[in-house]
Amino acid sequence: MEQFSADWLALREPADHAARAPDLTAALAASVAQRPGLRAVDLAAGTGSNVRYLMARVPHIQHWTLVDHDPALLAQAWRLLLPVGQAAGRAYDVRAGDLAAIDLVALDGCALVTASALLDLVSEEWVRNLARHCRAAAVDVLFALSYDGRITCDPVDASDERVRALVNHHQRGDKGFGRALGPDAARVAEACFRAEGYTVQLAPSDWVLTPEMRELQRQLVHGWAGAAKEMAPGDAAAIDEWHAHRVAHIDGGRSTLRVGHQDLAGSSPVSA
Repeated sequence: MEQFSADWLALREPADHAARAPDLTAALAASVAQRPGLRAVDLAAGTGSNVRYLMARVPHIQHWTLVDHDPALLAQAWRLLLPVGQAAGRAYDVRAGDLAAIDLVALDGCALVTASALLDLVSEEWVRNLARHCRAAAVDVLFALSYDGRITCDPVDASDERVRALVNHHQRGDKGFGRALGPDAARVAEACFRAEGYTVQLAPSDWVLTPEMRELQRQLVHGWAGAAKEMAPGDAAAIDEWHAHRVAHIDGGRSTLRVGHQDLAGSSPVSA
């Protein structure tokens, strides 16, 4: 699975939380409250950002299980969640495991399966298996911040669209789960869960990165340039020029970036 550093996850967390669709989360919380389970599983949990966002917003859940392939990130999640969990009166545990084998994730006693910034990294087959696994356990689902292919840069550069197209091509590469869904993630997940009888809602959860968010913008633009050059090495000089222009706008306090995401909530068609 693609690796993410704790520093990157910490840098993006404020943007992630600001982007989330609150009405969708509230509707999901109301549905979860009708489920008999008191436990939730957070997939690809990283340092626990998704759980920190949801803990107070989905109060029916009393116990959170964080699953990730990286034990170091889970150790950081444990440290960061300790004061939050104590203040909220919630319990949690962490489990390291290979998410490619989604059927091995135990959902007994669960009311909710959730993840953030995951579905665009996985394959259509993986999402189909996830939907079947969730339906069998009669759990509701909430998948936040799936990238949907939209990137808008202000000020505009003539190469913005070319770089966006290359980034979207790169997003569809294998991230450890087969060919990744990339920008198609929310649409495909919606279809897979509807096929299992779920009632599904989608809502935009775009990142809006203001001029004050310079370091996040710098790292994002740097990553886009690297991905674009992987897809089109012959265009490296033009991409480097684009990168230099974008960084100059960022450093000059002129840059705003919008990155399109979708949140998806699904209510199970059956009771556990």
